[in-house]
Amino acid sequence: MKNKTRISCIIVDDEPSSQRVLKYFIDETNVLDLKATCSNTAEAFKFLQLNSTIDLLFLDINMPKQTGLDFYKSLKNPPEVIFTTAYSQYAVDGFEVNAIDYLLKPIAYERFLMAINKVIKKKMTTDNDFLILKENKVLHKVFYTDIQYIEAFGDYVKVHTTEKTIVTHSTLSKFMSSLPDNFLRIHKSFCINLNKMNRLSGNQITIDTHTIPIGQTYKDSVLKVLNLHHEN
Repeated sequence: MKNKTRISCIIVDDEPSSQRVLKYFIDETNVLDLKATCSNTAEAFKFLQLNSTIDLLFLDINMPKQTGLDFYKSLKNPPEVIFTTAYSQYAVDGFEVNAIDYLLKPIAYERFLMAINKVIKKKMTTDNDFLILKENKVLHKVFYTDIQYIEAFGDYVKVHTTEKTIVTHSTLSKFMSSLPDNFLRIHKSFCINLNKMNRLSGNQITIDTHTIPIGQTYKDSVLKVLNLHHEN
């Protein structure tokens, strides 16, 4: 599972001077972990396709070929975003896509920290309580304590709760990146809430009336988490 003590981020900006400022600010902020710097949206798209656990984009709006705003709207499972630009007229557009914040260049470090604190606050709220899942055009508020297990389902995941099953658009890996540490992947297609586990028997875990298989490549790590040894 992803390390929740740091926020993984990338910079998407076509101006080297802006890249340098953001890199410096990120280096000065321990909670941030810079994974890549991209000079255009094509580079950013390719990186995000290969790295599904990015938490945050520092995204310039006014870039050639494709604006940062159009790029962000095109993403199926976008990370959080802080828009950066020298043009204040874009601020309203940025907030229309639920941006965490909007930083006007030249950016002061104190203002940068204010934006990061908003990210941390939102992340803590999400991690500790609940998440919002979209199924078709309906939004569901789901408490982590109610989730029994999650199942991969093509380009979607099935979130099995104590009361219902919600099918939402996401990969299992991407979905797991937003879960607390009591969730464990036990199979390429299954992740369980350890607090809901009733029984382990052979290569299966029982949660309520559900029997969930343990993948062979995951068994050792599952037994380690449960403080059990592998019996040959």
